[in-house]
Amino acid sequence: MLESAVPILASLNADETIKFYTEKLGFSLHSNWDGYLIFSRDEIQSHLWPTNDGEIPKNTGCYVNVTKVDQLYAEYQPLGLIHPNGKLETKPWGMRQFSILDNNGNIIHFGEDISGEE
Repeated sequence: MLESAVPILASLNADETIKFYTEKLGFSLHSNWDGYLIFSRDEIQSHLWPTNDGEIPKNTGCYVNVTKVDQLYAEYQPLGLIHPNGKLETKPWGMRQFSILDNNGNIIHFGEDISGEE
């Protein structure tokens, strides 16, 4: 029944967020409706809504299931995007993952299922 989910994260500044997501993360911008932003990369969409409350993004985030997580890590690591506590590693629950903070403070985890289970 359920096919996909779209994270909706907080954005503190639309222009800075557009620059970060397009130039650093490699996403394409599709819409900017009064600061409500819609991005995509490959099969993933991400929405961000405008807020002036800097505490909100510090407490929000999302998990993105990916393939080729090592390749994505190699793309983001030289850009200084990796969270200090989010280096690429294999987790006991069968995911190989890493984490970043976006320009607003939202945490984004990228993980590949390596458990071999379907």
